[in-house]
Amino acid sequence: MIKTIIIEDEPAIRKEIEWLVNKEDDLELTGTAGTVFGAIDVIRKQNPDLVLMDIQLTDGTAFDVLHGLDSISFQVIFITAYNHYAIKAIKVGALDYLLKPLDEKELQNALTKVRGQYFDQAVQQQQISVTNSRLKKEELGLEDQIVLHTMEYLQVLQLKEIIYLKSEGSYTYFVLTDNRKIMVSKPLKHYQDLLPEKWFLRPHQSFLLNITCIDRYVKTGYIILKDKTQIPVSVRKKELVVQKLTESESSQ
Repeated sequence: MIKTIIIEDEPAIRKEIEWLVNKEDDLELTGTAGTVFGAIDVIRKQNPDLVLMDIQLTDGTAFDVLHGLDSISFQVIFITAYNHYAIKAIKVGALDYLLKPLDEKELQNALTKVRGQYFDQAVQQQQISVTNSRLKKEELGLEDQIVLHTMEYLQVLQLKEIIYLKSEGSYTYFVLTDNRKIMVSKPLKHYQDLLPEKWFLRPHQSFLLNITCIDRYVKTGYIILKDKTQIPVSVRKKELVVQKLTESESSQ
């Protein structure tokens, strides 16, 4: 049985989550709380395997709960009302989350991952650190990190390590400064929304690139990177490329 705790400060929503959890045969609900203090207390007492936790609590946040614990020896699924900024932070850390009001199918999908994935405490600590760092900043910089969720592992990268991203259908390849290539099962658009527009440019539907890695733009329609890779520029993106490179030059 997966020992489960619910942290949610709205009683009606907490009851709804309890009902959904109790429908799962392999989940054992062992406690609930609605405050930071209460959450820390019940987690310490119950030693759960899984915590379903609202990000915004009456007296603080889910991260206040996590910081109040000596260690995190459980998996976390965050629950949040729609907040683009918070969701972007969670995605950067590659953590699981559910939107309010909870959808039963989405919860089941998240639970399937909980049941099937290898749980590495050190990696989750890193994911939470990346997420929390993102929440505290207005925008990402090249020194910041992103967590990539591949089929076999979670990879933590600094944005400055990324040369470019290439779309392959519903997959994306990250090409890095140390010549590694990492494949993730998310479309390029997912990362275009996450990575800072100031530093990343999409000159073609199949490519997203780090503008600091550009060597030159050839006006016939392609970009040459510092590693000699040629990236095509679509006709409708030529003006954007020139504008972006001009802005980049003036800001240096």
